[in-house]
Amino acid sequence: MKNKKIVYKRIVLKLSGEALQGEHSHGIDPRVLNSLANQIKRVKKLGVEIALVVGGGNIFRGQSSSGSFGMERAIGDYMGMLATVINGLALQETLEKLGVPTRVMTAIEMHQIAEPYIRRRAIRHLEKGITVIFVAGTGNPYFTTDTTAALRAMEIGADVILKATKVDGVYSADPVKVKDAKKYEQLKYIEVLKRRLKIMDATAISLCMDNNLPIIVFNLKKEGNLERIIMGEKIGTTVH
Repeated sequence: MKNKKIVYKRIVLKLSGEALQGEHSHGIDPRVLNSLANQIKRVKKLGVEIALVVGGGNIFRGQSSSGSFGMERAIGDYMGMLATVINGLALQETLEKLGVPTRVMTAIEMHQIAEPYIRRRAIRHLEKGITVIFVAGTGNPYFTTDTTAALRAMEIGADVILKATKVDGVYSADPVKVKDAKKYEQLKYIEVLKRRLKIMDATAISLCMDNNLPIIVFNLKKEGNLERIIMGEKIGTTVH
C-alpha cells in the first residue's frame, strides 16, 4: 500500500458534529465512528499524516443554541467547544482500538484528558505517524470549527483541507429539494464568498484564499472516497 503514489502527504480532515450522529437526532453513532476510524486507518497505511478537526453540533451548537436558551453567545460558544472535546475523545478511543496512535490536543487546557495545543508538538506528533485530533475550536468564542480547521491547517503546513459532508460535493441549491441543482466540480474562493455557498464560513474561506490552501468537499459516507482523494482522483468539489 505504501508504494502507491499519494497526492497529499499531510491533511486536515474537517468533521461536523452532526456527521457523528448518523441517523440519530443527536449524540454519537458507534457505527459511524467505526466506519470513520477504519477509513482513517487505511489512509494512514498509505503514509499520510492526518489531523482532524471535529465540531460539536451533535451535542450542543453554540451560536444557535445560545439564542434558544437566552444565554450570551460567548457562553454558548464555550459550551459548544466542550462538546467538541467529547467527540474528540470518542474518536480517539475508537481509533486506538484499531491500533491507530492518536493524540487529542485542546485549545482550552484540561490536562487530565487532553494535551494543550502547541503547534510544534502537533507537528512532531504528525511526523511520528500519530493522528492528531484538534478540539475546543480556537479557544475563543465567535469562531467556528471551520475557522479552526483553516487556522490549524496553515499552522501545521497541511496540503489540503478535506471537508466531509453528507453529499458528494457543492451544489447550486439543495440537491435533495431541487432536482436540477448543478454540481460544481471546481470553484474559486471568491465565487464561494460572492455566492454565499455554505461550504465553510466566510472567515475560513478567506483564510484559505489568503494562503492558497485548497479545500475539497466530499461525501465521507461513501466508503473509499477518502482514499481515492488521497490518490488524486477527482472526488467532490475542489475550492482553490
